[in-house]
Amino acid sequence: MKVIFLEDVKGKGKKGELKNVSEGYARNYLLPNNLAVEATKGNVANLKAQKNSEQKKAAEELEAAKKYKEELEALTVEIKAKSGEGGRLFGAVSTKQIAETLSGMKMKVDKRKIMLNDPIRSLGYTNVPIKIHPEVIATVKVHVVESE
Repeated sequence: MKVIFLEDVKGKGKKGELKNVSEGYARNYLLPNNLAVEATKGNVANLKAQKNSEQKKAAEELEAAKKYKEELEALTVEIKAKSGEGGRLFGAVSTKQIAETLSGMKMKVDKRKIMLNDPIRSLGYTNVPIKIHPEVIATVKVHVVESE
């Protein structure tokens, strides 16, 4: 019997998959527990329509992420910090400070999306990668200047 899985079933199938399972398994377990529905023409058409809408939504999100990347890359983030001899900072500039400065510039970025391995510990320019979307990574220039 062909069924469309409504939820992930370990060892049998994932949500949205169309699979052939034994009739007894489908009638006695999958259908009564609302884990799957029978693969009728209408249900298969609904599944295809749902997958198409998910693909369109994913494509729109990718386009929005690419536009946001261009906006971010046009910016230069300036952060003031106290420093000592040779341009070494007292402390460091963290991802939290970068995210707060960006939000002050009306650009929302989650600090966990900023891919900075080590905090910035010196004055000057640093290129900081920010993961906006699984496929889109923007590089922002962070300029650390000495505060008075």
